[in-house]
Amino acid sequence: MGNTMQDKKHSEIYTQMCSEVTQHLTEDIIPFWKSLRDDENGGYTGFVGYDLKADRKAVRGCILNSRITWFFANAYTLLKDSSLLEEAAHGFAFLRDVCWDRTNGGVYWSVGHDGTPAETLKHTYNQAFSIYALSSYYEASGDREALDLAYRLYDIIEGRMRDGSGYREAFDEAFNEIGNDKLSENGVMASRTMNTLLHVFEAYTELYRVDRDEKVAEKIKWMMDIIATKVYNPKLHRQEVFFDDRWQPIIDLHSYGHDIETAWLVDRGLEVLGDDACVRRMSPITRDLTQQVYKTAFRGASLANECENGVVDDRRIWWVQAETVVGFLNAYEKTGRGEYLGAARDVWGFIRDHLIDRRDGYAAGREWYWWVGADGTPAAGQPIVEPWKCPYHNGRMCFEVIRRQEILSRK
Repeated sequence: MGNTMQDKKHSEIYTQMCSEVTQHLTEDIIPFWKSLRDDENGGYTGFVGYDLKADRKAVRGCILNSRITWFFANAYTLLKDSSLLEEAAHGFAFLRDVCWDRTNGGVYWSVGHDGTPAETLKHTYNQAFSIYALSSYYEASGDREALDLAYRLYDIIEGRMRDGSGYREAFDEAFNEIGNDKLSENGVMASRTMNTLLHVFEAYTELYRVDRDEKVAEKIKWMMDIIATKVYNPKLHRQEVFFDDRWQPIIDLHSYGHDIETAWLVDRGLEVLGDDACVRRMSPITRDLTQQVYKTAFRGASLANECENGVVDDRRIWWVQAETVVGFLNAYEKTGRGEYLGAARDVWGFIRDHLIDRRDGYAAGREWYWWVGADGTPAAGQPIVEPWKCPYHNGRMCFEVIRRQEILSRK
């Protein structure tokens, strides 16, 4: 970045962010999720209301528990606290013994608090997040059983959930294709989604990173081709979100959070692959997505949610803000442009001051609100924990800030 005084200022910004984020991770997020552990039935409690009351008998999403397992595995890898590995092992046991369909294979959508299957559908998105968790747990623990289970899911996705054009979405417990209610939104029913593709890509990147199997690398490259030719819209500088069977977009929607998340996750995939041809092809796309989000959705301190048919949804949703911090840090590292670092710092400041729930009443630690208004006013009534609300996005933001600051300090 060349300018010594500027570099010093940037380093100070990064260091301050890292200090605040580390404290938040260790004093708030980790203790909160530890407090939801269920030693009687396994796994973690599936619902905490806005009133901060935990419903210990609520249905437990398998995505929720795979993401919690992923979170604790990565927290251990980063912090080397043995209690975190024990939490990850607890989550792994629940995925293996309760969420797994022993008759048909694959992971259910949800189970009851007592471990009985609740929604038995098999979604590609759900299988992908289990691979993500199992790969990270294998790295943290060295437990080969977790890696073997990840490859069993890989074989299910590749053998039963993929066609020649991409990944199919939803199936019943015996893998007969059904309607994609779980990953369709905004009044449409999608045959294919950017979201499922992105998270299969993310899961395979992690699987390849920890085991380096070339068959997985080839699928990562194949998905990059789909992103470049079917999902990315170069004229609008965005991704399309929902598609029909032939990859034709079925709605005018710019999902700001998904675009900034895709940008850094694809860059991470490029780093893991180390393929120069892929870098030359995909890096201009990730930079374009980031620049467009910065230009159209960043409002000085936070990011709007999405824009449908020209109408902006101005809610500041928890996961969008978390991915924005990482995405702008990634862009700063790739380009050296200080405005991206400043944007990451400002979004973190918005999270710190408005999204982190600082009310009294937590048994341990604290979490984030689901969303707040552009002025920081919380959305009363939205749960603190439910099948989609977990430490995946905000925990990962913390990990990425800490890891990237460590890398920067070594340069």
